[in-house]
Amino acid sequence: MTAPQTSPPHLTILTGGSRGMGLALARQLLDAGHHVISIARQTNAGLQASAGSALEQWTLDLSDGAAAAQQLRQWLQAQRAAPWASATLINNAGVIPAIAPLSASDPLELARALRVGLEAPMLLSAAFLGATEGWGVPRKVLNISSGLGRRAMASQSAYCAAKAGMDHFTRCLALDEAGKPHGARVCSLAPGVIDTDMQVQLRSAEPAHFPDAGNFAQLKAGGLLTSPDEAARRVLAWLARPDFGQQPVADVRDA
Repeated sequence: MTAPQTSPPHLTILTGGSRGMGLALARQLLDAGHHVISIARQTNAGLQASAGSALEQWTLDLSDGAAAAQQLRQWLQAQRAAPWASATLINNAGVIPAIAPLSASDPLELARALRVGLEAPMLLSAAFLGATEGWGVPRKVLNISSGLGRRAMASQSAYCAAKAGMDHFTRCLALDEAGKPHGARVCSLAPGVIDTDMQVQLRSAEPAHFPDAGNFAQLKAGGLLTSPDEAARRVLAWLARPDFGQQPVADVRDA
């Protein structure tokens, strides 16, 4: 008796998958049958225990984006395209340096925020797209952006600049891929305001250093923050839309 044919899995590479919305994304992708590579500074033992061989956790510091991109490119080049139904890169990782005006900011923290939030996504996208260009399966790049990439905020120069840069490099990337016979679909997506450690950092900042601290506190008090699980659900629903990529810069709240 012939064994039943099984569909090949979808491959998803995800940065920042060890906590927050990234962890929720990893769980939901695994539940949907994806093979997930999570790239983060730390592994999540609970996630690994429940996922088994469908999950690979790479412990890499994305402030060295070149090394992470080289490892990703080499891994992808060693794969055969046939086992995968699709290939997706989700650039989710980001950091907020100490909240302060630019004039009072630590240069090393500023550099790390820009490397993790902008340089690494660009380098990983280049590696992913270059290594998979001949695979012949649907490919997507989803960059997790923020409303702060589209609205200026005091004492948040590095984070706002990284997200604004992410939006614009995605626009450029969309033009690149549109000119190819089998180009990838790409989108820089703002996921809404999410109840994560980053929110705790923002609303607990000294108002003298961060004029918007009160606004973030009101979001929490008013129950206006989205849970990481719900935010991940909305992001993955956007990723699955048939028109994904038609808007290279989007917001889940526009749906």
